[in-house]
Amino acid sequence: MTIKQLQSQVDHWINTIGVRYFSEMTNMAILTEEVGELARVMSRIYGEQSWKVPLSDEEEKEKLADEMADVLWVVTCLANQTGIDLTQALQKNLEKKTTRDKDRHRGNSKLL
Repeated sequence: MTIKQLQSQVDHWINTIGVRYFSEMTNMAILTEEVGELARVMSRIYGEQSWKVPLSDEEEKEKLADEMADVLWVVTCLANQTGIDLTQALQKNLEKKTTRDKDRHRGNSKLL
């Protein structure tokens, strides 16, 4: 699926199944919640926190993927609501990072 297809599919789902978009501020609050959920899962998989009920590696991977998808979903909703073409935005952002960081990371002794 391309990013453009993602934006289109999310928009179609919102307008047919979801009835309408939540307001931008509500979606911002939901995004904050979803990023928190992603952080919670990551802290249990990669950090020092443990699960209340141990999970298999496959269950952990499924939870992580689901939380990442939730974050992407809400970001896509916000992009659709605010008229942002995420494909174009990501291309511009990658160009900015390339120009700014082309030598920066190679010269960072902490990364060698």
